[in-house]
Amino acid sequence: MTGHQYIQRSNGAVMDERLIGDCWIATLYGSLREHAPYLFRVCTQARMSALAAVMVFDLPGKIRGASVIRKMAMEMGVSFEECLETPASFVSARQLFERRIDYASFRPMPVREDVVVSPADARVLVGSLRETDLLFIKEKFFTTAELFGTQAARWMPVFGDGDFSIFRLTPDKYHYNHTPVSGVVVDVFEVDGCYHSCNPGAVMAFGAPYSKNKRVVTIMDTDVPGGTGVGKVAMIEVVALMIGRIEQCYSAGERYSDPIPVAPGLILKRGQPKSLYRPGSSTDILLFERGRIRFSADLEQNRRRTDVQSRFSIGLGQSAVETELRVREEIACRS
Repeated sequence: MTGHQYIQRSNGAVMDERLIGDCWIATLYGSLREHAPYLFRVCTQARMSALAAVMVFDLPGKIRGASVIRKMAMEMGVSFEECLETPASFVSARQLFERRIDYASFRPMPVREDVVVSPADARVLVGSLRETDLLFIKEKFFTTAELFGTQAARWMPVFGDGDFSIFRLTPDKYHYNHTPVSGVVVDVFEVDGCYHSCNPGAVMAFGAPYSKNKRVVTIMDTDVPGGTGVGKVAMIEVVALMIGRIEQCYSAGERYSDPIPVAPGLILKRGQPKSLYRPGSSTDILLFERGRIRFSADLEQNRRRTDVQSRFSIGLGQSAVETELRVREEIACRS
């Protein structure tokens, strides 16, 4: 397989990504999928994904201890300085994966209330569902109607010709999702599905995996008092290989205090913790109504760069370069 690169937003550097389990993913989505489709389906079902998560994040962690976990954290680039728990409290890979951080200090948020922020520490692609040159990107990553499952007839007229952003969380990332906008929840529902990998090679090989994987859809109306004022926003949290579940645990107070389930009628405040992936790699998708937001210029420019080696670009035959950013950073503003 070819390499994969992305752009670091903070300094504009082109970075090489070390894709975990790349050879295994290549086998699963290559020869196994082609020659043993039944086994391929088994490997991407809930039970197998859960078993893989236990093997990677639980069983080895029981015998590793704090010193080995600290070494693992160093290799992953995890900063204990930003964590709420002390380094000695981490004794398993799962605890490291589900870490909590002092996001107010280490993930500052724009003061302007008309700004949409990133829901996660992730690598992002942005685009429009109505532009011809981006249509192939959308169709490769997801089929819009399928994203909403049985609720497609209700929400496709709202988001079908709008804008989108795709946030890919790698296993080393902080895995709490935060609310990208302020508004009221008008709908939230789960769509059943598989547990496909979000490795770039797997995405290109399988096609539209995000609309086939299990996911939670939250629809927010931001045109309310105290809202961000960018219309309705769909936040779609997508599981991937080794993700056990998406735990909805919104906290309106300081840090992670008094978490509650996300439900219709709940008022969400921008930048607050909303949910937690348990554990593995995963993806967030934001959908916006047409004409309501304008993406940050650097995200648009980075996506079109031709001097960066992206597996997405190779698979699509056009530039599709990700930008790495942090949760609560600006990604768009009110149009």
